[in-house]
Amino acid sequence: MSDKEGAAYLELQNLFLSRSLRVQESEACSLPMEVHSLQTKVEESLCIISKQVVKKDSHNSSLPPSSDIVPKTKILRNASALKSGGQKGHKGSTLEMYATPTTIIGLKSDFCSACGLSLKDATYSLQARRQVIEIPPIAPIYEEYQQYACTCPGCSHVQKANFPAEVTAPIQYGSSVAALASYFSVYQYVPFRRLRELFTQVFNLPFSEGTVGNLLEKASQKCGVVYAEIKKQLSQSTVAGSDETGAKVDGSKWRIWVWQNTLNTLLVATDNRGTRSIESVWKDGLQDTVLVSDRWAAQLNMPVKEHQLCLAHMLRDVQYLEECEKHSFATNFKKLLTDVFTLRKDLLQKQQPLKIEDAEATDVEKRLDQLLGECIDKQTQPQTHTFQASMLKHRHYLLPCLYNLEIPPDNNGPERAIRNVKVKQKVSGQFKTGQNFFCIIRSVIDTLRKRNIPLITAPQNICKVETVYFPP
Repeated sequence: MSDKEGAAYLELQNLFLSRSLRVQESEACSLPMEVHSLQTKVEESLCIISKQVVKKDSHNSSLPPSSDIVPKTKILRNASALKSGGQKGHKGSTLEMYATPTTIIGLKSDFCSACGLSLKDATYSLQARRQVIEIPPIAPIYEEYQQYACTCPGCSHVQKANFPAEVTAPIQYGSSVAALASYFSVYQYVPFRRLRELFTQVFNLPFSEGTVGNLLEKASQKCGVVYAEIKKQLSQSTVAGSDETGAKVDGSKWRIWVWQNTLNTLLVATDNRGTRSIESVWKDGLQDTVLVSDRWAAQLNMPVKEHQLCLAHMLRDVQYLEECEKHSFATNFKKLLTDVFTLRKDLLQKQQPLKIEDAEATDVEKRLDQLLGECIDKQTQPQTHTFQASMLKHRHYLLPCLYNLEIPPDNNGPERAIRNVKVKQKVSGQFKTGQNFFCIIRSVIDTLRKRNIPLITAPQNICKVETVYFPP
């Protein structure tokens, strides 16, 4: 290789090395940016994974316990120092002997077991008593009404006696059958098929599933007067609670609503979950009533005197936020709600509600305002930010229960009432056409329970007469 060729080769080699160095320098400069981008993606992925780990269940949301995949092991309330079971002073109950037994069977020995001597003429004395409770065979009672007529001797008019108003057919089932069918179907959740078997095998009354539906329809019509009175008394109440749940009706999704207080329960079936359903029941709202509910917009938009949000719902919501996004707001808000429940319990014991000028009221209101005034990053803590915004919007719906002890801090009453609908659906699957019958009869039954009125005799009397007095 000549000197000239060698120089050219070296020049090409140097050019290649310089370009290679520039490429490496460029790659080295972009490397920190790529590393930073990868770190950001890893952090975002870890954040998403951490949020996915926290699943909503009954302890941190409004989901029912039946939806929990695994048994819950964490409860919101603090552990009690009391032992499980009945506490000291608890009045127990036991099976007691009846003072006037239906049948008395005397047990006397005819012979002495020691010597075999006859005891026919011996004098006996009562040593002990034992009773056995039996149910006699159940047989239906057939009541026949015979209509007689006679001719008036004065005007020759043929006078016929009138049948009772409720006796309209040559043969029919009476009020006791309708009341018992309503009790088993609506209160004990017995499906139509099993109810038919029950009446056939136990009560010796063979009838079809269609007859069960007819009996429930008849009972609901008779209960209509009481149902209307329940609605009237609720419209005049000072405090009421409301809730709603989904229900399947012949394959379609309906909603069943409840409005209730300590004495009344009103269930209503509608085909939607919006304001239209509430307006169909309460055209003018409940103007003189404090309504306790969750944060469902349709209920919060209802015209009422005042709203009280269910603090138990709030407690489960912040429990989820504390586990999911781990912001101090959730922890502090949870502590505030716990203190509100404790404070209200003390106020109930004293039977003295808070006044706005009280030091305890000032402290609670100040803590609430400080929490709602915190700055929460919407990008990194989106769910906590949304919850805070909702609390800020409904700030005046959180603490009325401290200033009026008639207002409960939770919505447990309506939730207990609406749970009956879910149990009925779990047993029977869905309603066919009897959702309205169920709501009317169940409203009457729950109202009777709250007033400690017998659940068999009272519905039987309701089914027997056209009008009934229902005291407030």
